[in-house]
Amino acid sequence: MPRLIGAAQSVTTQAQQITTFNSSGTFTAQPLTTNAWVLAVAGGAGGALQGSGGGAGGHLEVPSHPVPLSGVPITIGAGGAGGSDVGDGGTNPTTRGQNGANSVFGAASPLTAIGGGGGVRGVSGTPIGGHPGGSGGGGYRGGPGTASGGTGTSGQGNAGGDAQGGNTGGGGGAGAAGTTVPSATPFTYIGGTGGAGLASSVSGSSVTRAGGGAGGWQPGPAGSPWTSAGGSGGGGQSGRYAAHAPPGNNPKAAAGTANTGGGGGSAAEGYGPPGMAGGSGVVIVNEPAATAASSCWDLRQVFRQIKADDWV
Repeated sequence: MPRLIGAAQSVTTQAQQITTFNSSGTFTAQPLTTNAWVLAVAGGAGGALQGSGGGAGGHLEVPSHPVPLSGVPITIGAGGAGGSDVGDGGTNPTTRGQNGANSVFGAASPLTAIGGGGGVRGVSGTPIGGHPGGSGGGGYRGGPGTASGGTGTSGQGNAGGDAQGGNTGGGGGAGAAGTTVPSATPFTYIGGTGGAGLASSVSGSSVTRAGGGAGGWQPGPAGSPWTSAGGSGGGGQSGRYAAHAPPGNNPKAAAGTANTGGGGGSAAEGYGPPGMAGGSGVVIVNEPAATAASSCWDLRQVFRQIKADDWV
């Protein structure tokens, strides 16, 4: 009986491959890759000088995204700068934290993670809303009213915390909003903690990224904690809000962690550094293992391959 004849019959396999971009570059897929699991995290925003915490960079994860065989441009968003120290007092825009930059996978129909929204500072007692972004920055010292946290981008992050009374809001994170501290608290002039980040296993193990930065504290009575924590996943802690207490009571603010998109913490004026910068972003591409068969196969060879559990 004649057999179906074609070119050489073979099976090609391709191993899983995970590629991490901590700086901008070009991604080139393996030959058998058609879709890949992609995570893009944008740069986190800076925290304000004596104000609210910076929002985390947007956390955009797509389990199966089409990938061309040609090179794919990758842009890694930088973290936003923290607010500047310009002496006593000061208002926006100098003392506000700057928004983080976008991270982008691709050119045509790209995946774009939005940079975090900056923390804010203004005239004492005047409500100022946090800036929008991937996750929003916290609101600033509401005085008699409430200053809303900046809004987050749907599917990428959460809002910053509101500011009530004399308090400041924490920056939003990819997994939770920044903390809003009610005006009726044991201490006054409290900074909200940063919102929690979001865990992903795209790199092969579970890692939390895109935590929000913490809002700044003003010195309170004995026993007050003086500083607030950044959100899990790279968010920076805050420093003490005002400069008129002894340096020994001056916890240092922290920047967002590099390549996590964490928001920067708010910092003090005078004894400490200015507001802290957000952390840079990251792009991770996880190509699944793949198998392909070549050419035409006769029925007897198909039977042998199936029996050997080696048929694609």
